[in-house]
Amino acid sequence: MLAGGGAPPAVDLELRGIAKSFGDFTALERVDLSIERGEFVAIMGPSGCGKTTLLRIVAGLESMSSGQLLLRGHDISALPVHKRSTRLVWQNFALFPHLDVRRNIAFGLTLGRHDKAAVRAKVEQIAELVQLGPFLDRRIGQLSGGQKQRVAIARALVTEPEILLLDEPLSALDAHLRIRMQSEMKRLQQRLGLSFLYVTHNQSEAFAMADRVVVMNKGRIEQVGPPEEIYTRPRTHFVAEFVGNNNIFDGKVVDVQAGLVKVQCADGIISAATDGRPPGRGSTVSLVVQADKVSSRPSGVPAENSLGAVLSGREFTGSQVIYHLETAHGVEVKMVAQEPFGQAERAGINTTMQLYWSPADTVILRPNIVPSVENIPGRRSYVALGT
Repeated sequence: MLAGGGAPPAVDLELRGIAKSFGDFTALERVDLSIERGEFVAIMGPSGCGKTTLLRIVAGLESMSSGQLLLRGHDISALPVHKRSTRLVWQNFALFPHLDVRRNIAFGLTLGRHDKAAVRAKVEQIAELVQLGPFLDRRIGQLSGGQKQRVAIARALVTEPEILLLDEPLSALDAHLRIRMQSEMKRLQQRLGLSFLYVTHNQSEAFAMADRVVVMNKGRIEQVGPPEEIYTRPRTHFVAEFVGNNNIFDGKVVDVQAGLVKVQCADGIISAATDGRPPGRGSTVSLVVQADKVSSRPSGVPAENSLGAVLSGREFTGSQVIYHLETAHGVEVKMVAQEPFGQAERAGINTTMQLYWSPADTVILRPNIVPSVENIPGRRSYVALGT
């Protein structure tokens, strides 16, 4: 509900139990997802997780084995591509090199009965929106990568879709242009008030642009939430491994008191704060701490964690340094520092360092048995506690 009461947000797209199998292979396993009006939702996950298959099903380019697809309350599950008010922006742009920019943008309108003057006016309006006004008479081969990207988006927008689908649209661009296009695409989406469903394997893209991020793995949704929540409070073991630079420690709970859970791990006891239902003593859990929450200096917070590890390497990324370490029991630990000339920078390779972090920065995951499509008993994942 909206603050102070009122009607709930309008839903643009609703996926109900979407499943897809290719023979014996299950590409999607009962996917449920709702996208609100004007929301930017990014789907990310490793190759083969089902994200592009899901997008193609929404676009009507792929049939589903079961489930229901609703666009603004209307069932479009059986509608062909041309009858859906969805448009897909392809990874390779799929532009027509023999046509100029104007005719590429207008292509979707030329398939129906439209007044030529109205088409021309609409194309020019969309071109100005995506900053292509001066380039309408150029051939596609005369454009830069970013300009081609804008043409592909303009061609989709000119038909006035109810939701825009984007399949890794920035992957063909160089790193500098990709970052610039992220800002432009987000501004465009906000200006239009149009829902975007955006598929990417790039975490920085998803976090920079999306209102909510969907993390997929093996045809299932692992977690849905705002970028900050996905990054700081992963809810499954897979998300903790896939997103960011997280450290994961496995162990058993040895004590629970006053909102603090103590876990016996391979290299000692690690404490984690919990504001929810804590696991019981003897429970097997995993603890997750972001690499940028780890420091080589103590902060003095109550029950601060401390762990010894040997420095094995450094990775300078420009704005920060990633330190790679290993504990006495072979557990890999990462520490990210914004200050490249601190204590860690002066330490030599193979030097033992003491690492510190707060229990409040430690997320608790415990095993949860999840039914699999093969119905194999004991299939294990991990879900977050106290979040």
